[in-house]
Amino acid sequence: MKKIKFIDLFAGIGGIRLGFESAFHKAGLYTECVMTSEIKPAAVATLHHNFPHNYFVGDITEVKIEQIPEFDFLLGGFPCQPFSAGGKRQGFMDTRGTLFFSIEKILAEKKPYGFILENVEGLVRHDLEHKHDKIGRTLSVILNNLQQLGYEVNYRVLDASEFDLPQARKRVYIVGTKSEKISLNGFERKHKKLREILESGLKTMDTKFTRLLLDNFELESLYGKSIKDKRGGDNNIHSWDIGLKGAISNEQSILLSNLFKQRRKKNWASLIGIKWMDGMALTLKQISSFHRSDHLEQMLDDLVKKGYLKFEHPKKLVTEITEVGVKTTRVQDPTLPKGYNIVSGKLSFEINKVLDPNGITPTLVATDMARFVVPDDKGLRRLTLREGLRLFGYPEDFVLPVPVNEGFDLLGNTVAVNVIKAIGERLIKPYIKYQDSGVKQAVC
Repeated sequence: MKKIKFIDLFAGIGGIRLGFESAFHKAGLYTECVMTSEIKPAAVATLHHNFPHNYFVGDITEVKIEQIPEFDFLLGGFPCQPFSAGGKRQGFMDTRGTLFFSIEKILAEKKPYGFILENVEGLVRHDLEHKHDKIGRTLSVILNNLQQLGYEVNYRVLDASEFDLPQARKRVYIVGTKSEKISLNGFERKHKKLREILESGLKTMDTKFTRLLLDNFELESLYGKSIKDKRGGDNNIHSWDIGLKGAISNEQSILLSNLFKQRRKKNWASLIGIKWMDGMALTLKQISSFHRSDHLEQMLDDLVKKGYLKFEHPKKLVTEITEVGVKTTRVQDPTLPKGYNIVSGKLSFEINKVLDPNGITPTLVATDMARFVVPDDKGLRRLTLREGLRLFGYPEDFVLPVPVNEGFDLLGNTVAVNVIKAIGERLIKPYIKYQDSGVKQAVC
């Protein structure tokens, strides 16, 4: 059989390509990438380091159709942009101006056999017309437009944790062919624990933060814990639990816990005179209504002095129209009396979460990966890039030739290779059958 040719759009670091080629190579079939498109410099460097490229382009929107070679499959982890859909099903007009339009246009002109598309889980219910609808108008337009191009289309949300990867990562996969609808049900479930991909004996962190963590908690008791000054129940450690900014009393700890719960309640917004938001500054009088103490003001002021609380005016939501769209920000309203509010948010500390080696990781995103740590011997250390690659199913010889922070940024936006491989395996028989039928018709 001839080589199976494909193009790789919005290629990232090549995860879809890897999974697709792995499936076909396992079946003894040859593949050839006839065009790759990617614009992010660090991703481009990674692609060139790990793959051969006969034809590499940048922005796909600037590539003319006649410049694209003939191919059999289109692969693409396209960015999700809002469509002017409105449920009108107007074909290209619904998606014009979005990057998905480039995919449609190429499919319409080149008419390949099939495609694999990947996107975030949120695409499924994006722009819901009615809250009980199974899918939103955005995905509905995508599926409808692909079907109008003559493809049998199917989609499903699949979780990487069921494909032998120790990461909870749900993504929607859209698959289409010219001959038949590909089933995305009934994949063999395989599970792996994080410890199976971790290295050992590496240098651990030695900072004030890690020392305080390990001084206050046994290492194993930290497994799966998040460190943030937000609510989080038993799986959350606050900065004051380790005395990061100074020791506090048990009563102050209870006070902070009460303030956490109360500052989110909508009744305070109407009393203050602002639009409700998650986390409002409350005055001494308001706090005294749910936490009674003869030393309330002294405790609050001490928490402000140490940096666990801030004394500020309640914030109002301000909306402005900018060149890139509508922007909403929170701004203190000096006409309202000052109150007490929590200082630190989710990404305020050098460690955001201690991963549990006996479980799986949460969905890895670029903003979190550099702040996740794992236990190693009796200490804590950051994930390595190699471990990050393993969490997505990349082979051991795959290299990220970029600085660590750039590497984590790339990984946070990549795909689960194992899932793509499993989908690719289901495309092989239909494709061979389609090719064979075409040859017989040509002979006749």
